[in-house]
Amino acid sequence: MAEAFLRYFAGERFEAHSAGLEPREIDPMTRRVMKEAGVDMEGQRSKGVEEYMGKMHFGFLITLCTRSEKSCPSVFPGAGRRLEWPVEDPASVTGPERNRLAAFRRVRDELLRLVVDFAGREAD
Repeated sequence: MAEAFLRYFAGERFEAHSAGLEPREIDPMTRRVMKEAGVDMEGQRSKGVEEYMGKMHFGFLITLCTRSEKSCPSVFPGAGRRLEWPVEDPASVTGPERNRLAAFRRVRDELLRLVVDFAGREAD
């Protein structure tokens, strides 16, 4: 979601990439709630950090949850500033679909706020 929002709002100023420690297919609810927000995630796919580690330079490395911050390599070659955005992992929410959907929407809205704030603060 964060990658899609950054591309949508500031793709002309930032090259956004996302990767996980344990990549798996993008949850259909992620695509659904992003589509509700008017952001198409067509072409995005799940990637692992090893796809990027030591192969690219990043001005910013942003981790999205405390668990990943603790599990992320302490040194990420090619990374500039590290930021932590401790958001809930909506995929960890169980129960009825309405509860899961509410969690995905909360995370979407929080990431939207974080991305817009980041893009405005880090503007050229």
